[in-house]
Amino acid sequence: MFWAAQQDCSLRFALGGRIIATVFLVDDEKFIVDLYRDILEANGHTVIGVASDGEEAVRKYKEMKEKPVIIIMDQRMPVKDGVSATQEILSMDPQATIFFGSADLHIEKEAMAAGAKGFLLKPFRIEELLSAIKEAEEGKKS
Repeated sequence: MFWAAQQDCSLRFALGGRIIATVFLVDDEKFIVDLYRDILEANGHTVIGVASDGEEAVRKYKEMKEKPVIIIMDQRMPVKDGVSATQEILSMDPQATIFFGSADLHIEKEAMAAGAKGFLLKPFRIEELLSAIKEAEEGKKS
């Protein structure tokens, strides 16, 4: 049972004071998006948007009335890569929290330099994803 209070239009509170995060998923592989969504929703989080390339991610983020607690961004995508999309989103909203999920460890430095708050090397454990979200939630609260 959840009560409908919202804080900063992006955090929902459950009974017991647990924070439920809203998440924006950016990845061109549908099965990865579906997997993330299943894991996140099974753990009480809400996916409020999905994009399959960086250009779509920037456009959708700009149009979102409710900004997500965290964006999970892939690097290698058609049209616009994750680093470029991260830079554009952060230029619009410096408070956005973006975590990279990529199989390319070499992109980590570039992603962090672009403003990403964290990097998850694919394939990563479910606990790593949930820990990244918890870290983002705590950052938004303070």
